Amino acid sequence: MKLDPKRHSWMTSPEARAVMAALGEARFVGGAVRNALLGREVTEVDIATPLTPDEVVKRLEDAGLKSVPTGIEHGTITAIAQGKPFEVTTLRRDVETDGRHAVVAFSTDWAEDARRRDFTMNALYASAGGEVFDTVGGIGDLEAGRVRFVGDPVTRIREDYLRILRLFRFHAWYGNGEIDGEALRAAAAEKAGLKGLSGERVQKEILRLLEATDPMTSLRAMAATGILGEVLPGALNLPRLERLIANDTDNFFAPDAVLRLAALLPENDVRTVADKLRLSNQQRDRLVDLCGAREKIVSYLSVKEVRKLLYLVGAARFKDRVFLKWAEDTKASNAIQWRALLALADSWQRPRFPLTGQNVIAAGVPQGPLIGRILSEVEEWWIDSDFIDDEFSLAERLKAVVQATAY
Repeated sequence: MKLDPKRHSWMTSPEARAVMAALGEARFVGGAVRNALLGREVTEVDIATPLTPDEVVKRLEDAGLKSVPTGIEHGTITAIAQGKPFEVTTLRRDVETDGRHAVVAFSTDWAEDARRRDFTMNALYASAGGEVFDTVGGIGDLEAGRVRFVGDPVTRIREDYLRILRLFRFHAWYGNGEIDGEALRAAAAEKAGLKGLSGERVQKEILRLLEATDPMTSLRAMAATGILGEVLPGALNLPRLERLIANDTDNFFAPDAVLRLAALLPENDVRTVADKLRLSNQQRDRLVDLCGAREKIVSYLSVKEVRKLLYLVGAARFKDRVFLKWAEDTKASNAIQWRALLALADSWQRPRFPLTGQNVIAAGVPQGPLIGRILSEVEEWWIDSDFIDDEFSLAERLKAVVQATAY
């Protein structure tokens, strides 16, 4: 099999050509080759070479390219060409593993390097001219949508227990039908090893899994084997998540990993999960806010009620709530109304409250905290009046509030 470089700009870009020319003996490897064979977008380009890391650095520098020792103990150098990074790794074999980290020895054997990789579809190499090299049956597995470990699944998993989660993530993105039986049995048998993984590594896999168009086959298998409970505690709501995913598919909505995580989690376990997965502050705050929301969100909200909620919580938070409540609604005929709520949010422009502290002072209120309380009361009336813009009505309401307030 061969890739046509003319059809793959990532192979022929000036940056890629510069790095490959500098290294001499090198091949593209992994995700770039896999995605190119499937006709999918290539976003990261990794390169393998029999050159030692020291030789890689020397050749890059001789060619006027920058090198960064991002993982030099594992043979990885990041080459920078015109600002674009390429991860260059020396062929290697694992000498010692503990389920999280590996001690490696460098090699010049391409087949040996392929044998230490996780899945056959990730052990594919391509020359600069497009010739594809496959020593583990990766092309056949890729065409069949079969995520299969290279060699013995238990051995591969014990080298790095994160591969359990990667199995389900890769099946969600590249698999067809059921998960490979041998791989699934090995993952279930070795699931206790997940406890030793860092929250950051688990988080990355879970969020990437949830970003797949339809991860439900993987998630159901994870739940059935007890693997999902190892990484996400509590009574998980798979039916709600499944409806959210179906809504995404039916309406061409882009997958949103944090929103999907919110649909999956029980409310009382949100903070625990956020801490366990080491979510960013922004992700954690969004998750906690959404799962703790108490606003009344139903498909038959009036336009006035929608505008009020949009003003109080903002368009993004309102849409989050709509997506989640829609996923709880089992009545398919309500879809039109739910979509209308989202459309209102997208077209909404936040109105500006027309009064300021100067208006309150002009009404006879002295400087002090009372100004803010009066403004808040008038603003609340203004919101309930659907953001009335009649100056006389506003002035009369301000006068009434000032008169009714002792100061």
